[in-house]
Amino acid sequence: MLVHICCSVDSHFFLEKLQRDYPDEKLTGFFYDPNIHPYSEYQLRLLDVQRSCKKLGIEVLEGPYDYENWLQAVRGLENEPEKGARCEVCFDKRFSVSAEKALELGEDKITTTLLVSPLKSQEQLKRVGDAFYKKNGVEFIAVDYRADGGTQDQSRVTKEEQLYRQDYCGCIFGLTMQREQQDRLMDEMFSSVSHSTLPASIEERLEMYKYRMELDEKQIPYKIIKQKFLNYRQFNFKLIKGKKEVIPAYALSYSTLPRKKAQGRIEFEDNNLHYFNREEVKFITLEHFNSLSSKKYHTVNELIFKAPDFEEELQIRSSLLKSHYDLTPIIVVETILDSKLTISLDAKTYEDVKEKIIIL
Repeated sequence: MLVHICCSVDSHFFLEKLQRDYPDEKLTGFFYDPNIHPYSEYQLRLLDVQRSCKKLGIEVLEGPYDYENWLQAVRGLENEPEKGARCEVCFDKRFSVSAEKALELGEDKITTTLLVSPLKSQEQLKRVGDAFYKKNGVEFIAVDYRADGGTQDQSRVTKEEQLYRQDYCGCIFGLTMQREQQDRLMDEMFSSVSHSTLPASIEERLEMYKYRMELDEKQIPYKIIKQKFLNYRQFNFKLIKGKKEVIPAYALSYSTLPRKKAQGRIEFEDNNLHYFNREEVKFITLEHFNSLSSKKYHTVNELIFKAPDFEEELQIRSSLLKSHYDLTPIIVVETILDSKLTISLDAKTYEDVKEKIIIL
């Protein structure tokens, strides 16, 4: 039996049940989910599925990540709600490719872990699956493992196995609507121009779960915990001299402006900190930044595109302001300017949760 797999949270519990109920069937996992976006999220879910299937002794195959073809398939259905017409087209595409894979492997049965997801309609899945049975001769096995406390049991398995528990279905359209309904920043779609890893980003989680795989291999016990913290994302930043001249500048992480803009001049200097006369803004030179970070940046543009990691910036901020709670804008420039300056800074701090590994 070929089992289409969407994620480890659904698949681990589902595959355990299939192994119990179909002991004579050789199960083969097929991870085909071109709807998952961004690609780093796809990599993270695949990684956890591979770990899960290894623990269960089930081979898992990876289908193509043909995301652009998936976009074409759902074109015009972008605003459909969850469990709507877009989802049906999405299932249709994934069933089609899964059925082809089943025929290629000589399998005569397929099923999908989507059946156990509370975000999906079982009736919708059965309808699409039955249609493919008639067309391709590959039987769709529609099991209901949600009933009789199945959802609660699934949550228990997820916790016990410390599986990666994503908080959105997968596609960009569902994610957009979900974050709008939650009034939450869609920070899954952020990345820095320097490609540094942002806190609580998908990339940070991916690195953590890769490390978790290493711990598994070495049989080192651990726990994955969650912790609340103040997160930060910078949307855009610009420093203008006079009316039009854009000056290369870099705003350290956790720099915020309440009205997103400030105009004024640098008034005085104390211990290599140069004080602006508006909104508590402070400037430092690139030379001083290098001394604090033990780096050798030659230009601010180099700093912008090869920035230190987030933790390093926090240490620099703390050493300058002697505080862990300061949201003052700290701006790095090559030379201190004696002229009128306009600072445009759109950034946000917000309460968030991130995962952390504790070695036991």
